[in-house]
Amino acid sequence: MDVKAAPNGVATIEDRILRITGYYGYYPGYSSQKSTSRSSVTRCKPGANCPSSHSGISRQLSPLSVTEDSSAPILELQSRGSSGVCGHRVERPNRSGDDGTQTHPENSSQENRIKARCQSCTSMVLKAVWGLLIILSVSSSWVGTTQIVKITYKNFYCPFFMTWFSTNWNIMFFPVYYSGHLATAQEKQSPMKKFRECSRIFGEDGLTLKLFLKRTAPFSILWTLTNYLYLLALKKLTATDVSALFCCNKAFVFLLSWIVLKDRFMGVRIVAAIMAITGIVMMAYADNFHTDSIIGVAFAVGSASTSALYKVLFKMFLGSANFGEAAHFVSTLGFFNLIFISFTPVILYFTKVEHWSSFAALPWGYLCGMAGLWLAFNILVNVGVVLTYPILISIGTVLSVPGNAAVDLLKQEVIFNVVRLAATIVICIGFLLMLLPEEWDEITLRFINSLKEKKSEEHVEDITDSSVHLRTRSRANGTVSIPLA
Repeated sequence: MDVKAAPNGVATIEDRILRITGYYGYYPGYSSQKSTSRSSVTRCKPGANCPSSHSGISRQLSPLSVTEDSSAPILELQSRGSSGVCGHRVERPNRSGDDGTQTHPENSSQENRIKARCQSCTSMVLKAVWGLLIILSVSSSWVGTTQIVKITYKNFYCPFFMTWFSTNWNIMFFPVYYSGHLATAQEKQSPMKKFRECSRIFGEDGLTLKLFLKRTAPFSILWTLTNYLYLLALKKLTATDVSALFCCNKAFVFLLSWIVLKDRFMGVRIVAAIMAITGIVMMAYADNFHTDSIIGVAFAVGSASTSALYKVLFKMFLGSANFGEAAHFVSTLGFFNLIFISFTPVILYFTKVEHWSSFAALPWGYLCGMAGLWLAFNILVNVGVVLTYPILISIGTVLSVPGNAAVDLLKQEVIFNVVRLAATIVICIGFLLMLLPEEWDEITLRFINSLKEKKSEEHVEDITDSSVHLRTRSRANGTVSIPLA
């Protein structure tokens, strides 16, 4: 029975099935032509004349020729590629393209990770280099200031005038900061605009006359007392002893912060504070509790105490400050010192407490050197917090103790006995204990656990490598042995 062709051009149900299933070798009308050829072949009776049979067969088999068979699937793929009916040959190039699009973000993400790691390593190296330079600069400036004061005392002893003179140099702090801003900033600001921006440390309204008197006066007094007591202690004690005793200010800062600011209690810092107090007592005992020694120790401890009170009050009322705000505040202290404290050296001069013959007789070279190094020390302390880790600034301060000890030994001004040396070491150890972070115990435990995990992983890797080696050797020998591990 012959099947008539459908109106839509599909001859039989087989054509429809082949079209729907997407058979690769499908050729329109192939099934109908195949059935026609089959019917024509079967209807030829033996002995009958079938002149067109061979030609008909060849014409019906023409879609299966080499050229048309090779091109038909390609045309079918092109026509059906957008609909996604064809499966394998279309999906292979698409999959390769998808793999390419997937591997490209992976490669870019890996490159970004490598770049981020390189940048972090570079920043850490730069911070370490800057930290080394800042440590050397801070310690050398503090040692230089202390030694110049000792040299100046040989011919000129006016500690309050020296304190007042060096504090006036703080006015130059903000101009130095603004010069650095002009040299490094991409968007440069005018001096007044930068001054107003940095004056926000006093509040949203900036620096007013009321805030200038209210906030600057107590800090200026504490600043002057700290430096004045430090200079008085240098008259009674050696530079090494005074610098070591001044390192106790870290312990006093912790105690005041714990009492006033309700900071976190840390047992290790209590131990450091006890060590600092022990070092102070040992330092006084080093000279058998001599009068000058006890007075000098009292002056040095008083300087450390006022310095600690200054830092705690600054944190309480002003909070944390960036480099520009710190420069603004220190310059404001210099202005307050010049305006309101200038009468004190005048009174001391006319009362003959601190008297000198003439201004020409003053050792201006030593005075300017001391004030310049003191200003450099204050600038480096604030710059170092920006450029490197703050802990390195404290390390630079404590390194001034061995620096002063080396200079004192070279000058043969001090003979270290066992008690003085032990007191210096105890104070320095207490200072270093103060530098431990609050989570130092957790950090230590995590570090120990990471070391244990690394050792266990290395042990497992060694066992795995040995087992693989034994298996390869046994296979080479023709036997398989499983090591007991």
